[in-house]
Amino acid sequence: VQLVESGGDSVQAGGSLRLSCTASGLTFGSHCMAWFRQAPGKKREGVAAIDIDGATTYADSVKGRFTISHDDAKNTLYLQMNSLKPEDTAMYYCAADSRGTSIKLLPSILFREFEFNFWGRGTQVTVS
Repeated sequence: VQLVESGGDSVQAGGSLRLSCTASGLTFGSHCMAWFRQAPGKKREGVAAIDIDGATTYADSVKGRFTISHDDAKNTLYLQMNSLKPEDTAMYYCAADSRGTSIKLLPSILFREFEFNFWGRGTQVTVS
């Protein structure tokens, strides 16, 4: 399994970015997918997740500004980020679980990093 993120950049506050995560070796329809981020000196935190039924969940800090989606035909996960703030500055990671967790059954999935077995190397987002 390989997850490769792209789309990170340096933007001004209020701007937008769309991150992409292209997956190989797995089928999106069988995995809960998520975005995590880690700012310098801080613990990695869950940002958004989407499960095999299309249910989504977001961290409170990004609700209403970020949207997670995927294109199964392209095996690509996206994170649309609008109204970016300096506190969104971080390395953003794409992750996939191995058992197709249902967000309805486990709404706290973003706080359970250990549920995700596959990780990309990250893409840097800097907001100034």
